[in-house]
Formats: sequence, C-alpha cells, structure tokens
Amino acid sequence: MTNDPRLTNLAATLPATVPFVGPEAQERARSAPFEARLGANESVFGPSPRAIEAMQKAAADVWMYADPENHDLRQALADHHGISADHIMIDAGIDTLLGVLVRLLITSGDHVVTSAGAYPTFNYHVAGFGGTLHQVPYKGDFEDPDALISKADEVGAKLIYFANPDNPMGSQHKAATIEKMIENVPDGCLLILDEAYIEMAPEGSAPTVAETGTRVIRMRTFSKGYGMAGARVGYAIGAVDLITAFNKVRNHFGMCRISQAGALAALKDQDWLNQVQENVQVARAWITQIAAENGLTALPSSTNFVTIDCGRDGAFAKRVLGHLIEAGIFVRMPFVAPQDRCIRVSCGTSIDLDAFAAALPTALERAKSD
Repeated sequence: MTNDPRLTNLAATLPATVPFVGPEAQERARSAPFEARLGANESVFGPSPRAIEAMQKAAADVWMYADPENHDLRQALADHHGISADHIMIDAGIDTLLGVLVRLLITSGDHVVTSAGAYPTFNYHVAGFGGTLHQVPYKGDFEDPDALISKADEVGAKLIYFANPDNPMGSQHKAATIEKMIENVPDGCLLILDEAYIEMAPEGSAPTVAETGTRVIRMRTFSKGYGMAGARVGYAIGAVDLITAFNKVRNHFGMCRISQAGALAALKDQDWLNQVQENVQVARAWITQIAAENGLTALPSSTNFVTIDCGRDGAFAKRVLGHLIEAGIFVRMPFVAPQDRCIRVSCGTSIDLDAFAAALPTALERAKSD
C-alpha cells in the first residue's frame, strides 16, 4: 500500500514488487558474482555470430529511432511461418506483449484463468489492470488444459493463459491436445498460447491450427533458443483484427533498432539454432545425470532447463536453493506447492554444470541438517 494520493485507487492497492528478483540484485546482496548463472533460462550458448555482427553494425545507427512498424522483421517472420505479416506483432519480449494484450482486453470485473504456479508475470499484468484471476492446479507436473477450459467456462473468462512447453516444470503437451483445447475455448474468450520454449520442444508440440483463428493468440520469443534475452524481442501471431488492435495502445517506439537487426540475422541463421538445440540436449542429459548421482529425480524436459524433484517439500527445496546460491550457483524454483518441491536449473556450458555438480552435494547435505 502507498499513501501517495495521486495514484489511482487500483495502483494504490498493489504491492511494489517484481515477479522475479534478478540475479544482479542477488549478486549485490551477497557482494559477489555468481560462478554459474543457471536460473533465468537464458541461453548461455549465446546468439548467432551473424546476429552479433548485425547488432554491432546497427549500433552505429542507434542515433535513429527504430522502425515503429518493425517491417523487415515482421516480413521475415511471416516468410518463416508461411503467413501474412498482418498476423504478426513485434514488441520488447513476450512480457511486453502480454501487458499490451491484457491492457486491450481486461479491466475491472473481467475474469482471467491460469494455472497455479504458472508464469507469474502474466498474473502481474492482470492485477495491474484490475482483472480477477482464477487459478487451477497442475495435473501432476503438467498444466491441465481441460481444467483451464472448464474454469474459463464457469467464470466467463475473457482470457486463458497456457504455456506449452511449460515454465517452471519443463513439461509439454502434444499438438493434438493443444488443438483440442483451442477448439473448446468458450465463445468470447481468448487463449494465450505461450510458446517461448517451442524451439526446444520435440517435433509435434506446436499445433497446426490456422494462424488466423480468433480463439488463440500465440507468443514466441528470441530470448530462449535464439539466445537474445537481453535484446528483448518477442512476437505474437494472431487474427488480423486483434493484431491490429495492438497499435491502439502499444509503445510504437518500444523496440531498439539494434535488437531488430540482431533478430533478423538470427532468424536467417537456422544452422546456429540447430547447434544450440543440440547443446541443450546434451546439457539436459548432463543435468539429469547430476540429479541421479545425488539421489534426485530430474523431470523430463522440453525446454532449455531441467526441473529437479528434491524429493521432499517446498521448505526443503528452498533450503537447497539457498545453499546453492551461497555457493555461487544461481538457480530458481517453482513458487506453488506441490511443484515447489523442485529446483529449476537452466542448461549451461560444461563449466557451469561442473560448478553445479560440485555444489549440489554440499547444498543437499546442509539442507538436510538445517
């Protein structure tokens, strides 16, 4: 709460928090850098060398604003997906796109459905625009499409948020399941299909429904597989009327021309993306092995991270996490039970994972004796 009388009634009631505490803030708190940065699901394998070169070249022109229409990148993405550019909106990461979409569709009294423990930034936006959030539990370690649709129908929701593959569990539904979910979206409702990790998922994870469908909007990013988290480039794919509506409220100069150039070059270098996918597969197997060597269970992953079941409750997992951070290993964990029995470890280099492997046994031993 705040006493500043200039704030709106809604803003005055909201906590001044952020969905995630960044590793930089944690490094400042511990007065030391992390030895391994394995908590934010960034790609430590980096962007394509072509993207780096393009961004370096574009830096000389950074005195100019970026093209507010993102024309070249939108057209390249349209060609990549085999659709019209009219179905694509680009902005500074999926987080920004989610915020603009919620601003377009949600106001006080509107209902929104998500999974308890799913991506918290979406919840942050819903609260910020006065929506009422309804949460359904995971089914095992998977988001539950049937429960989400049922709850949306029950409360008359305008939005459903669903990620495939899922963060924070790393699980994934097959395309046929998603297609059935889209078919069952209630009239007047929109499914947000967050596909941030789709480049890391097995073949057959992405639905083949028409990109022009009015029941779904898909969100994708250059932050994960393309290794450009710091450049902030995300895009939405949806019906033309909805995509056009973004222009009513978005920040038209929110993109950086350096980021535009980098994303365009990255998209053209699919060989680099293939190499990153191979590196991620190796790292997932390595993290799984490290978990097993310590008596823990790694959940199957379709993302660039692995969620590890610590075998007890959330309090124990939080102690493990704390001791890893003390040892200089930045990792995170799910927020909501029973998923909070786990820690989440991003795929890293051999140096990163050697550091994690060295620190984990001691972290577990200390957590057990706390």
